[in-house]
Amino acid sequence: MKETWGWIAMPSIVITGAGRGIGLVLAEQYRERGWRVYACHRHASVELKRLANEHLSLYPLDVADETQIARFVDGLGGAPLDVLFNNAGVYGPFEDGLGALNAQGLLETLKINTVAPLLLAQALLPNLQAGSRKIIATLTSRMGSIADNASGGHYPYRASKAALNAALKSLSIDLRPRGIKVLILHPGWVKTDMGGPNGQLTIEQCATRLCGLVDAADQGDSGRFIDIDGDTLPW
Repeated sequence: MKETWGWIAMPSIVITGAGRGIGLVLAEQYRERGWRVYACHRHASVELKRLANEHLSLYPLDVADETQIARFVDGLGGAPLDVLFNNAGVYGPFEDGLGALNAQGLLETLKINTVAPLLLAQALLPNLQAGSRKIIATLTSRMGSIADNASGGHYPYRASKAALNAALKSLSIDLRPRGIKVLILHPGWVKTDMGGPNGQLTIEQCATRLCGLVDAADQGDSGRFIDIDGDTLPW
């Protein structure tokens, strides 16, 4: 049975990579909005531990580990899920230019950025089907746009995000008959460890806009490559 908050049914969300950055702030904002939050993390930061309460639970989850995904899904016990927010991701090897590429770095980046979100979405389909909002939201990047690539380089990250976009587009088509919406979201240039100090958005601003995009999503947004401002980005 879905939990209630007062007399209102409490919507629920799974957030990966909730230990820091955008995922941490998303967890905090959804908790403050009265959602049931399943905050998944590789390492529970002090900040995330402080957020834990009866409506925000912490779950250790390395999204690249299929055994941990299965354990997490089993632990939910078929509970209805309104939103899966695939936030976890990596930039990949620091040395990512020609001459420095190696198979291990490329494959590890693809496994975390491309394979993991798809497998987690697949594993949680029964939960999402039982939920009310039925949304899979995934953070990708404008750097995964082939049409927008004018500078080259960044091979592992670009390739992993382009592949992720392709997979999510297919997912949106396959899940349309089930009423599940698939949001492909570029968070903008954010002041995070990955984005650096010159980002145009604070983490709080980014998280607030992402929540707004999820709130406003309809079936017409499913499978669309969406900028943080709601605009459509080129593939």
